[in-house]
Amino acid sequence: MSEFIALDESRLASRGQVELILLRADRRNALTRQMLRDLIAALDAIEKIAHVRVLVLKSTGPVFCAGMDLSEMQAHANAPDKEQQWQLDSELYAEVLSRLFRLPFPTVAQVQGPVLAGGVGLILACDFVLSANTAFYALPEPVRGITAAIVTPFLSYRIGAGAAGQWLLAGQRISAEQALRSGLGYWVGEPEQLEGHVEQLITSILTGAPMALAITKRHWHHCTNAAAVLQQAQESIQVSAEARQSPDAREGLAAFLEKRSPNWTVRT
Repeated sequence: MSEFIALDESRLASRGQVELILLRADRRNALTRQMLRDLIAALDAIEKIAHVRVLVLKSTGPVFCAGMDLSEMQAHANAPDKEQQWQLDSELYAEVLSRLFRLPFPTVAQVQGPVLAGGVGLILACDFVLSANTAFYALPEPVRGITAAIVTPFLSYRIGAGAAGQWLLAGQRISAEQALRSGLGYWVGEPEQLEGHVEQLITSILTGAPMALAITKRHWHHCTNAAAVLQQAQESIQVSAEARQSPDAREGLAAFLEKRSPNWTVRT
């Protein structure tokens, strides 16, 4: 598919399974603009493949996804048309989450390691989350002077408004076990058991009739007003882009890249 995104169809004929894999392990699978474009292209291709019954989202290396590539984000901050650059990044990211979320068949996230910032959105867009107990989740955007605006509607949909607010505001790591208790997760266990449990789940899913599963997912989304989530994601694009224009954003990103604590300016 591309240098940092793979689409594995090797099990499509035998069981209707495709795998979408992040391959940028040396950079903790941080998402660049090109990777977002490649993910959109991959999801578009998946929607057009006949006989897909289940999608597995996974990644290589010890970290599932560290979110957006902050070095690239910082470079965009210095561009003459930075506002347009930030708007484009937000639009691409929202499109990835929305396409993944609305796929008409079950989707499974296989989480082998930490998931941060924008990476959390990828997990939230999946129907099932199976995780190694060594993994954790974090939404450190406020520490970077920005906001997880596009992640917010998906997080609220999965775990509820109250718990979502705590995740978004506290800046703390959420263990895989805590996430499971919050409602984000299907299974958590030893890393060496992860793949086996994913296989067991997929085998169970595939006992269902393809059309029945598609109808069930569509009706589930209707009953839970999933359309509102997609609308809110679109509305969050502007919020995300605007947050990146603030002095806090410039200081937060610089502090992260310089490996120091940010010096926030208190404004009245």
